[in-house]
Amino acid sequence: MEQTIPVIDLVELCSEDPSIRQSSVRALGDALVEYGFVAVDNHGVDPKALQGTYDGIRRFFELPSELKSQYELRRLGRQRGYTPFGKEKAKDSAQGDLKEFWHVGPELAEDDPLHGRIPANVWPAEIPEFRPSALELWRSLHDCGAVLLRGIAEYLGAPEKIFDEMTDGGNSVLRLIRYPEAEPEIHDENAVWAAAHEDINLITLLVEATDPGLELLTREGEWLPIMPVPGQLIMDTGDMMQRLTNGRIPATTHRVRMPEVVTGPRYSIPFFIHPHPDASLRPLDCCRDAATVDEPALSAEEYLAQRLRDNGVLTVDIDVDWLSGKTIDEDLDE
Repeated sequence: MEQTIPVIDLVELCSEDPSIRQSSVRALGDALVEYGFVAVDNHGVDPKALQGTYDGIRRFFELPSELKSQYELRRLGRQRGYTPFGKEKAKDSAQGDLKEFWHVGPELAEDDPLHGRIPANVWPAEIPEFRPSALELWRSLHDCGAVLLRGIAEYLGAPEKIFDEMTDGGNSVLRLIRYPEAEPEIHDENAVWAAAHEDINLITLLVEATDPGLELLTREGEWLPIMPVPGQLIMDTGDMMQRLTNGRIPATTHRVRMPEVVTGPRYSIPFFIHPHPDASLRPLDCCRDAATVDEPALSAEEYLAQRLRDNGVLTVDIDVDWLSGKTIDEDLDE
């Protein structure tokens, strides 16, 4: 399976040979500027944790709906636990996405300053082995993301660990998704599982999905499929990165479209890397120029809320999925 977007090697990005590393940094940054996406070989994500997480989430999604719904935390905006089909929609879409998913965030000690502010995880009692696999995958992806963010910092001419400091205490989340097998009559060129959107966080890491479907919108306005190449990881940049870099690195529109032939459910695991809730999203010094407009120094938390209010979709905090920047259709009759 041949990839359609630029590919970098994480080993080369970490090379002690300056020429190899600099070449890889340029390839990373140039790919993000042009596509907003890049594929990563030799990413180092724990394959055992990945397989264990996929196994666990498949088992969970096969449970009866009434049992799964016990883990739906509507009053927390479904920031953790289970979200049923059709409850999330892209900000410009009238219909809910055709997917169900589970959220896993950081595990915080009771004495952590963010304990209670960042929601605690919930775990399906029916699948006890799911927790250790998912947490190890969270940690593994977080470590991979730190390396990629240092590469972005070097490309921008920013301090090497500026994003390390920004994401320390970040509300980063692992999302475990199941897209259903669709009925044949809805297969046409516009049939989508997840409508066109941009991620709102810093960067997103997507381990290989079980089937194709992911597409990005090129600068020329054409949809380009991205292949789930075995052993590769896909990275994209979100709205927060676009804001921090003063537009140098954009957030790219993408969607998940149903292929013409669907043989079963599609499983996918994106990892959304977020800054600390109080991190300022003012453009980095290295990305400012004479044309830079000084906007309010919003925090990551405030920025997300403002974006959704501007779109007329935020009324109270529990109406928001803080982790992906999409609105939730709430039915708060509890």
